[in-house]
Amino acid sequence: MKKIKQTFKQTGIALVVATTLAACSHNSSSTQQNAELSQQDAQAFLNNVEKEMVALNLEGARAAWIYANFITEDTAALAAQADQKSTEAGVRFAMQAAKFDDVDVTPTQRRQLNILKQSLVLPAPQDSEKSAELAQIGAELGSMYGKGTYTTKAGEELSLVDMSAKMATSRDYNELLEMWTGWREVSPQMKDLYTRQAELTNEGAKGLGYKDLGAMWRSNYDMPADEFAKELDRLWGQVKPLYDDLHCYVRSELGKTYGEDKVPQDQPIPAHLLGNMWAQSWGNIYDIVAPENADPGYDVTKQLAKHNYDEIKMVEGAETFFTSLGFEPLPETFWTRSLFTKPADRDVICHASAWDLDAKDDIRIKMCIQKTGEEFNVIHHELGHNFYQRAYKDQPVFFQNSANDGFHEAIGDTIALSVTPKYLKEIGLIDSIPDESKDIGLLMKQALDKVAFIPFGLLVDQWRWKVFSGEVTPENYNTAWWELREKYQGVAAPVARDKDAFDPGAKYHVPGGVPYSRYFLAHIQQFEFHRALCEISGNTDPIHRCSIYNSKEAGKALNTMLEMGSSQPWQQAYKVVTGNEQMDASAILDYFAPLHTWLKDKNQGKQCGF
Repeated sequence: MKKIKQTFKQTGIALVVATTLAACSHNSSSTQQNAELSQQDAQAFLNNVEKEMVALNLEGARAAWIYANFITEDTAALAAQADQKSTEAGVRFAMQAAKFDDVDVTPTQRRQLNILKQSLVLPAPQDSEKSAELAQIGAELGSMYGKGTYTTKAGEELSLVDMSAKMATSRDYNELLEMWTGWREVSPQMKDLYTRQAELTNEGAKGLGYKDLGAMWRSNYDMPADEFAKELDRLWGQVKPLYDDLHCYVRSELGKTYGEDKVPQDQPIPAHLLGNMWAQSWGNIYDIVAPENADPGYDVTKQLAKHNYDEIKMVEGAETFFTSLGFEPLPETFWTRSLFTKPADRDVICHASAWDLDAKDDIRIKMCIQKTGEEFNVIHHELGHNFYQRAYKDQPVFFQNSANDGFHEAIGDTIALSVTPKYLKEIGLIDSIPDESKDIGLLMKQALDKVAFIPFGLLVDQWRWKVFSGEVTPENYNTAWWELREKYQGVAAPVARDKDAFDPGAKYHVPGGVPYSRYFLAHIQQFEFHRALCEISGNTDPIHRCSIYNSKEAGKALNTMLEMGSSQPWQQAYKVVTGNEQMDASAILDYFAPLHTWLKDKNQGKQCGF
């Protein structure tokens, strides 16, 4: 399974901002200081910012694109220079926007001002020395993670990529344990820096009117910060019964493979046995847990070769999915400016990503496409981002983003959910649709990737929120991390961990300062979007068999939502497709219903729970 990633390219400020309507209180002196500002002042400020943002976004996007496609020291320097320029502008905009907190402005102006305040994921204190210190810490943490290696007992130096590959394919208990513990030798030296980073960013968040950085992040979702946390727990409660049965079955199969002495059947699963460095998704152990006779009878990779699909034809095929929904074809510049294959003459960043360079029509993807079934899915996902980017292009620059930070990933994944056997038959890649008895294997693969991820998607920020609030102190960082891992995932460290270790730092998003709740939301939203669009399309199949291909009705509803960008609270965008303003994880239960029934049968007589 591919690593959970942010697959649309965020450049400049407009694409890193998120939305909020939550008001922020300032002290009385702040009120007096800003009392003379007016609604007209706010509009003049926003007009000036918009002009500057448009220019910065284009400059930053071009520099980042050139660096990603022509990796040299010079292009790296130019990209870093543009990024620094954009970041400094974002700090300035956020601080200036906060001055209007107590000014009576229109709802649209308030939304735009709050978006500017929320553009700072790691806000610096209003002190030049501390701001410089924070920037230095961020660079050091990023460098520690990026340069991290482990030298094995046999003397082989391995990168994270090397170790992850072994985690995915090895079935040797001790080798897996060595990879797992080896990578976690990289992070203890991050702990003091991370502690200081949390102190500084908390101070920055308070300067913007928030209780702490966690409250600032949670204020990003058009609801009170504390209500957002409760909403995530409610959604998790809906999914938990399905997860618990998946966990029980997987633990049983791992016990058969490694022995119940190594995988006790009444304890959390040892974290190194799930095929992934962080045990965040379990697709790599499908061979261990695959149902009998679950082979669907076709191999998309082989079918692509049989029908002479090259890389361009794969992208054209995915584009046809969107045009079948009523979307306009991709612009000619998409085909002339995208990167589809790895060049033979230079280094490029092959990580799949979707780009929007000018916030108008210059949309592109960057991939080193492999002619596989998985990559065919990924292309559909990436184009989901591109069509979203183009849909909101006519919004003001402040609103050229997804409705909340989960939507962009959710849209890409929603489209990929329609790459079903029915769809593959309609486009002529396979000759017949396998009968429903083959669905269990396909659903198991999906569940290992998507259902298994959900509690991990929740707990990363649960831990950080406790750190930012002071509930978890540095001496308890690691203990609290593993308490959450066991509580939500039923996954435990395979060996005793020193309380001074810093295992959270072994996950990129923690030292990288990237909020993680967006990935949890995306995993909930994609299934609800898929179910709703299937209903709109008139689908009569079970939703795991549904494809919205060729449905103009589904396409119209989808486009209406995408065009809104972040101009309205996400609940309004959600309602356009689902009919509801509240997220509902029951769509996941509907999608995996046949598998859940199968799991319950297989788990009879077993001791489940952790």
